Amino acid sequence: MIQINYRDGRPIYEQIMDGFRKQIIQGVLKKDEKLPSVRELATMLTINPNTISRAYRELEHEGYIYTSQGRGCFVAGIPDQSEKRIGELKESLKKTIEELKYLGVRKEDVDDYWN
Repeated sequence: MIQINYRDGRPIYEQIMDGFRKQIIQGVLKKDEKLPSVRELATMLTINPNTISRAYRELEHEGYIYTSQGRGCFVAGIPDQSEKRIGELKESLKKTIEELKYLGVRKEDVDDYWN
């Protein structure tokens, strides 16, 4: 189930997207599995259906889900864009490591987080 954190600074639709991405990548949601309808999920999360629609549109644009007219939204699997996302995360990690170095954190201490 998707969790919404109202204290999180990110928009709710992004939190929904992250929740679905995580479930798809971890294999919790399988390829061609049907997602809850917009109304159903909006009711479960007690949020505006437009927020769910936006999250679904963005996830479809990213290749994580697909829409079948009249049937609903389904899991497409892990998109090829995952390589792009890996690159973005590596760049973010590089900046974080540089800041940690600047703050005097030793390489060995950073290595501990890898495991």
